[in-house]
Amino acid sequence: MTPPQLQMMWPANRFSTPPSIILPTGYALRTYRKGDEPRFYEVMAIAGWPGWNDERLQKWIGRIPPDSWFMAMHEASGQMVATAMGLHDHSNQHPFGGELGWVASDLAHAGKGLGMVVSAAVTARLIAAGYHDIHLYTEDFRLAALKTYFKLGYLPFLYLPEMTERWRVVCEQIGWPYTPEHWIGS
Repeated sequence: MTPPQLQMMWPANRFSTPPSIILPTGYALRTYRKGDEPRFYEVMAIAGWPGWNDERLQKWIGRIPPDSWFMAMHEASGQMVATAMGLHDHSNQHPFGGELGWVASDLAHAGKGLGMVVSAAVTARLIAAGYHDIHLYTEDFRLAALKTYFKLGYLPFLYLPEMTERWRVVCEQIGWPYTPEHWIGS
């Protein structure tokens, strides 16, 4: 059985200070435009999520608040090289929640902080849209993404007893301070 996903949350004390968006030279940031879908499917496959197509996208598109799907664009080629979606994520655990979801980037542009850029843009947009429960879901092995989320300011959500140990292992693997007393749900 697959273990439950890790979750991180944007801390309540950071809602008045949305993350900064710092674009590297040669890249631009914009929101979704009709026609972005084919390249989005390619970027998702490169990032390890194959199988995206029009049918799969339709399951998510209705959950994206206006202007909450961001793309980092390589200016020289005009190609999308990173993407992240802001999603309305209503659940018992996250009533009226806003989710940072489907963060992906083209590995040919790795090391430029583009995952951070699109994640920061989505987080700032969800804050501006009035969400007060901003969160994300991820897996233990997505170490580069986890480090990005920590750097951005997200904190682990300890929603199950086994989460503390799983986060200890993640922190050890990415060289991040293990401070569960400051995390959400501790």
